[in-house]
Amino acid sequence: MTLQEFNTIFQNGLSKQNAGLVQLLGLCPLLAISTTLVNALSLGLATMLVMASASGAVSSVRHFVPHEIRIPVFVLIIAALVTVIDLLMNAFVHPLYLVLGIFIPLITTNCIVLARADAFASKNRPLHSVVDAIAMGLGLTMVLVVLGGMRELAGQGTLLSGIDLVFGEESKQFVLHVLPDYQGFLLAILPPGAFIALGLLIAAHNWQKARAERRLHAATPMPA
Repeated sequence: MTLQEFNTIFQNGLSKQNAGLVQLLGLCPLLAISTTLVNALSLGLATMLVMASASGAVSSVRHFVPHEIRIPVFVLIIAALVTVIDLLMNAFVHPLYLVLGIFIPLITTNCIVLARADAFASKNRPLHSVVDAIAMGLGLTMVLVVLGGMRELAGQGTLLSGIDLVFGEESKQFVLHVLPDYQGFLLAILPPGAFIALGLLIAAHNWQKARAERRLHAATPMPA
């Protein structure tokens, strides 16, 4: 893989084809779990791990899977990997596992995971496929983290609330009380708040993209 190919794949995953802001895929867990930064980051990393391993596996067996049954085979591969992640989280971060609940098994049906497996991994080499999956996963995780941070800050006035679910009781000291004595804003941690926050993020992304295009157009010399 050349450096140019690497940069192109990462730019697509992080910005141009961002799953949360551009393709608008996998919005159910994105909106439901992003009540806090820790929850959002945990689900994002779990999804990215599944995407990377699934894309690598699909790419490795792409020549042996008949085209007509590729989707069921891909779903089976993804389901097996999600089961492993689900069992590991249940064993090692059980409190967080209880909070994320059904949304860990639901990674199996997350359309962004299956979409990248079918659209990219089934047509490219394993290394390219894994890099693409990591880039797409990072793009989705970034959106989840920003959304979770916005909602937690507006709803509770804190950041990193619930970090003890991952690292134990002693990690509660790392919770940031950004707005002391804040009474909270209930709408921010309810489903309507998720839609409003995501809409603001999409608007900001589209504005930045349009601004960059205007700058590029202004810098392009007019033909004589």
